[in-house]
Amino acid sequence: MKVFFLSLGCDKNLSDSEHMIALLLQSGYEMTDLEEEADVIIVNTCCFIGDAKEESIAEILRLSEYKKNGRLKALIASGCLSERYSEELFRELPELDGALGISSWDKIVRVAEDALAGKKPQLFLDKDRLPLSPERVVTTGGHYAFLKISEGCSKHCTYCVIPKVRGAYRSYPQEYLLKEAEELVRGGTRELILVAQETTLYGTDLYGRKMLPELLLKLEAIPDLRWIRLMYCYPEELTDELISLMARSGKIVPYLDIPVQHASDRILKLMGRQTTRAEITERIRKLRERIPGITLRTTLITGFPGETEEDFLDLCDFVREMRFQRLGVFPYSREEGTAAAKMKPQVPIRIRKSRRDAIMRIQQEIAFSEAENCVGKTLDVMIEGRIADEPDVYVGRSAMDAPDVDGMVFIRTPFEFMSGDFVKVLVTAARDYDLIGEVTE
Repeated sequence: MKVFFLSLGCDKNLSDSEHMIALLLQSGYEMTDLEEEADVIIVNTCCFIGDAKEESIAEILRLSEYKKNGRLKALIASGCLSERYSEELFRELPELDGALGISSWDKIVRVAEDALAGKKPQLFLDKDRLPLSPERVVTTGGHYAFLKISEGCSKHCTYCVIPKVRGAYRSYPQEYLLKEAEELVRGGTRELILVAQETTLYGTDLYGRKMLPELLLKLEAIPDLRWIRLMYCYPEELTDELISLMARSGKIVPYLDIPVQHASDRILKLMGRQTTRAEITERIRKLRERIPGITLRTTLITGFPGETEEDFLDLCDFVREMRFQRLGVFPYSREEGTAAAKMKPQVPIRIRKSRRDAIMRIQQEIAFSEAENCVGKTLDVMIEGRIADEPDVYVGRSAMDAPDVDGMVFIRTPFEFMSGDFVKVLVTAARDYDLIGEVTE
């Protein structure tokens, strides 16, 4: 039986998908990249914001057409959309033949078999359950991989559905993560990207204290692992211990993703965030002082309920002042079941989007300027692959760039490289968010 797997949403979802793929392969299923060849299609869904929910539903409906004109016998939904709408799912999407929740992905084989048998399985186990499965098939090319170190969140920001969908914060045991990391590196992974809803709180539920620095020290000791990258670090949870470790580390790249969401103290309070603008600014100052050259990424929300023009201008000033090298902006998405959905006044959607666009225009100037400042510098670059129609041009990433969300480095060279190789690149030009260079050694 052939399976086509579609993983939507975040890299945390992708990690779950890779574990499910391994379990299916072990049970005798065969994976295919061709939708029309699949006997079973599994969609690992997302519903973090309205657009993600719409994409998940649209993909389920599109793929269901293969029951009419393909080999498809069972269409299964997993992930956040399934969990959030478990009671309505089959009623609203009768095209589905099976569904499972975020805490039951390790039961994918059972659900697939029951779906093929026409049983219409729906498996939603306790949200606080933490599935553990050491098997995994990396789908990112193998030279980098996401290491999900925890599940769920206990912050309860007023705009966010994650605690209701994915449950309370639960850390994976350290020994489990180290074993998984060692297996990944043994399989050729050179960069581990640590992800969670919030990486900085790792261990607080299991061990009673923040254990991220200790985990990082043990990951650093893995031979052949070149880079470790930290994503989703809430600013209020960044400790001096973690900053000091990053400053002296030879493997933790000087890059940090710190979602701040806003800069107006009034809006931050309405969001349920646990920082003020002054505290965020101080933390960024400390990071740049202690780790010279660090690349900072953040995300912002525009048009949160009650956001005034003054609040928005505060946010614009903050973006100009902080000069984040990497920044993403989302117009506020009104999600049912959240406190913010009931707040008044709700900002009109067109204003949310226009404010998003205005922030991105400011950020574009900053990002292009930062890219120009790299010209003349020599960077360590990890090769991602080769441009298909230009065989002497490779594409790679520097330590400043996380996959899929940041820029790339384009390298013209007569030398032969493999994905995962590291090379020294002299930056000769900048093109918007990307860099162009040549191999120096």
